[in-house]
Amino acid sequence: MIITRRTFVKAAAASAAAFVLPEAAPGAPPAPAMRAVPSSGERLPAVGLGTWITFNVGDDPVLRDECADVIAAFFEAGGRMIDSSPMYGSSQPVIGYGLERLGRPEALFSAEKVWTSSDGPEQIEQSRRFWGVPRFDLVQVHNLVGWETHLETLFAMKADGRIRYVGITTSEGRQHDLFEQIMRAHPLDFVQLTYNVVDREAEERLLPLAAERGMAVIVNRPFRQSALTRRLEGETLPDWAAEIGAGTWAQFILKFILSHPAVTVAIPATTRVDHVRENLMAATGPLPDAALRERMAAYVRDL
Repeated sequence: MIITRRTFVKAAAASAAAFVLPEAAPGAPPAPAMRAVPSSGERLPAVGLGTWITFNVGDDPVLRDECADVIAAFFEAGGRMIDSSPMYGSSQPVIGYGLERLGRPEALFSAEKVWTSSDGPEQIEQSRRFWGVPRFDLVQVHNLVGWETHLETLFAMKADGRIRYVGITTSEGRQHDLFEQIMRAHPLDFVQLTYNVVDREAEERLLPLAAERGMAVIVNRPFRQSALTRRLEGETLPDWAAEIGAGTWAQFILKFILSHPAVTVAIPATTRVDHVRENLMAATGPLPDAALRERMAAYVRDL
């Protein structure tokens, strides 16, 4: 299931209706493009907010307020999906603090994970209390830990209306064989995986399979936990990046990711208000076609 130029163009045409650029109010910054969740048709902004490491700030009042400011800027720029996990230290209560300070924004799409070898429902309930939400929109099995038991629980919770969507996650190219098997065997709403301009293994099987099976794709570690943007920081952005409205390396990378027709939303993490706005802007304006995608990948590879 290697994606070729022909299959890419065909998939891109098929997904065009799922990628919508909303009209912004006069004088307002452009709104991020929306993509559809295949299992429901619900539309989500193509850039979300990750919280791995960046929101693990403990009880430090200054850092908690900085995270709350990031959340506020995220919603102001048109964002919806915030993603977290019990694995992420204090990130969950820090999210809850930020949401409370903002008056519980109705736009929130809450994406959580279950990450335990024991009592999944107890952990999910504790996570829900940390966030302060009535229910999660999406709960995912984190890195496939206890996936058989947890998927049974999550599908039952979805059937009862206690969550809206079910998913699984992996990162850094791990467990792709098992991940593919689970995707083929279960009616998942979402899958979450690592994908960017240098980590392209998911193009071979997982992204085409997600499109085939009607599963939304969340992309984690788009910047390799900032290692990729740090590596490119001193390099010159090519002049032709302006063709797709990429003014920074972060936008260059995100536009590459979002241009894959199977991708629903990327979730970069940040501690800075200017960066969260920059990331959301990557979901505005044109995206590269298949030929330009290859040019982008080659340019970064050759630096």
